[in-house]
Amino acid sequence: MTACTCDSLTFIDIITHTKCYLECFIQHHGKLTYFLICTIIFCETGLVATPFLPGDSLLFTAGLFAHVFPDILNLYALIALLILAAITGDNVNYFVGHYFGVKVFDMKLFKTLVKREYLTRTELFYEQHGGKTIILARFVPIVRTFAPFAAGMGGMHYGRYLIFCFGGAFIWVTSLCLAGYFLGTHPFIQQNYEKVVLGIVFLSLIPVIIGMIKSRRRAS
Repeated sequence: MTACTCDSLTFIDIITHTKCYLECFIQHHGKLTYFLICTIIFCETGLVATPFLPGDSLLFTAGLFAHVFPDILNLYALIALLILAAITGDNVNYFVGHYFGVKVFDMKLFKTLVKREYLTRTELFYEQHGGKTIILARFVPIVRTFAPFAAGMGGMHYGRYLIFCFGGAFIWVTSLCLAGYFLGTHPFIQQNYEKVVLGIVFLSLIPVIIGMIKSRRRAS
């Protein structure tokens, strides 16, 4: 694997060029990579203001680098920490939704970052899938950020929510990290890495696209 040539990098770099800059971060900062990846996953799942952060692609890439840099990233430790980060983020989001609800959208801090339509899409997703939304939403960008918030705002019983939360975090993190670990070094994927990552994102968006089409048909 070709080494990254960047001399410095920012948080935005890692978001927009996940593979190259995450490799660079690993080479420069070693085991601090655990903290970086977990922080991004926590923010993406726990803060309604950051639905744009990488989720699926980051997990896939993290699994790849656990294979490439086993002395720095242990696959089992990585999966365990990321599951914990995802669960913690979801629970923070649940309680924000529970205690603040739609008031969040009136706060100056979030007005320019958070769109009400994201919550509307998530509520539509809930109508279609019920409590399973917490699990299914893990694989859908934006919806996965707002699903815990909507669950808290809608008063879903916390015990029931936790079951879906734990199950969703385990399936999401484990499946994508293992996919990256076992498939990420395949020559075809290495040669078409950006396309593969975009493909993962596109597949994740299919449920949202289908839901929007169905809702428009019902409305017409």
